[in-house]
Amino acid sequence: MPEKQCVNKYGEFLFPQRPEPITWKQFFYNEKTGKVMGRTRYSWGALFVFYSVYFVILFSLFAICMQGLFYTLSDQYPKYQLSDSLIGNNPGLGFRPMPTHVKQGALIYYTAANESQVTPWVERIEQFLHPYRDPSKLPLEGKNQVNCNFTSRPAPGKVCKVDLSQMGPCNLADGYGYNKSTPCIFVKMNRIYGWVPEYYDVDKLPENMPADLVEHIKSLPEKERKQVWVSCNGISPADKEVIGPLAFYPTRGFPGYYFPYLNTPGYLSPVLAVHFMRTAIKQSVNLECRMWAKNLVYRGGLNFRMASVSIVLLVD
Repeated sequence: MPEKQCVNKYGEFLFPQRPEPITWKQFFYNEKTGKVMGRTRYSWGALFVFYSVYFVILFSLFAICMQGLFYTLSDQYPKYQLSDSLIGNNPGLGFRPMPTHVKQGALIYYTAANESQVTPWVERIEQFLHPYRDPSKLPLEGKNQVNCNFTSRPAPGKVCKVDLSQMGPCNLADGYGYNKSTPCIFVKMNRIYGWVPEYYDVDKLPENMPADLVEHIKSLPEKERKQVWVSCNGISPADKEVIGPLAFYPTRGFPGYYFPYLNTPGYLSPVLAVHFMRTAIKQSVNLECRMWAKNLVYRGGLNFRMASVSIVLLVD
């Protein structure tokens, strides 16, 4: 408190006095001072003007930043692609049907004679394949989809249709083999915008490629060798003994005419079915499916897999 307020006219010291208590009514409007909630009208006006200008400037800066960001982005393609992107240029491999708690393990377990255990797996496959079976739910009602083959690639703005009629016994009428202890597992490649596979030359196949896949590739015409190949096998020697023969539908890989993925409406990732024709019963089989291409980096193991997927199959 200033000195002139601490003494009276006689020079005597004055102790500070407690402010006079006010009521709620006086707080909202004090008739003596003319203050509203502790401030004069001028003070409230100055405060309102200050924050109005402050938020206008803040919103303007935010809008400029967002417009600058949106100017660099596109709805059609990602700004950073392939090796410049966070997901990189090495597609992953997925599978269906997936268990409910896939983070706890990729285990497909059921009793073939128990319909209540078979039905959920079949329904999960059907749910996954529904867009392939009914493209009317896709953008443009799937009108961009065309039939493709190794001599007929899709025109610009078109995408290749995945034909489920070529999946052999891996179909709904046969219960995808689950009620016969010969289940089908569908594998699909994850999408990476702009990625194009580099195909193996038939005389330069990897030394560690399975012999049956090598034989299959060499038996195909040259035009049909442009595929991202897929192989599945047991992880351990014991698993390899009990996994039994496998069949792949419609081919042993993902044909090259499905690439590149360019976010064209109606595009669906290519899938292939792996049919386990005589897998051991009442014994868990740890298996791995992996992709093969010159520009694919493979890594197995339990964590940070690349170009591969691990599955545990147990049929009672």
